[in-house]
Amino acid sequence: MRRLLYFHGAGGYVDDRPIAEGLAHRLGCAMEMPHIPDQDMSFEAWATIVRTYLDAMKSGDIVVGHSFGASILIRVLAEKRRAIPSNAVLLAMPDWTSKGWDVEDYAFTGPEPQVALSLHHCRDDEVVPFDHLKLHSTRLPSASVHEHRSGGHQFVGVLDTIAASWTA
Repeated sequence: MRRLLYFHGAGGYVDDRPIAEGLAHRLGCAMEMPHIPDQDMSFEAWATIVRTYLDAMKSGDIVVGHSFGASILIRVLAEKRRAIPSNAVLLAMPDWTSKGWDVEDYAFTGPEPQVALSLHHCRDDEVVPFDHLKLHSTRLPSASVHEHRSGGHQFVGVLDTIAASWTA
């Protein structure tokens, strides 16, 4: 059985579980969501864990990153030093460049990963401003971009739409 590998947001291990479980259920996958501790929020601390799980992926597995987890995932996917999944879904990904939240350690500036990317963001996200989606879509011109009218930071009520966009 294929699995959905889900990287949660900062401090979001519990809060993100409904997204991970909901997507896994809708896509008919086993769900795996490693707990990434927030004691060390450096890029390298999180990236080390992300790399380990990506290296264990099998053909057909699905990878999803949410918020801070998506920020780490995109940079690891761009490293080109391992086999990468054929596609990845990035949910409510913050922009950490000077145009966004301006934190150099987390900023993704390229190159665009050689993976099909799907960016999702809700207009009413109360944590990551919706305009971060435009910043990423400019930097990632090959990505499919999905705007959701509502759903907040936790994508409440839009998991069916996200799952459908993945399988379409």
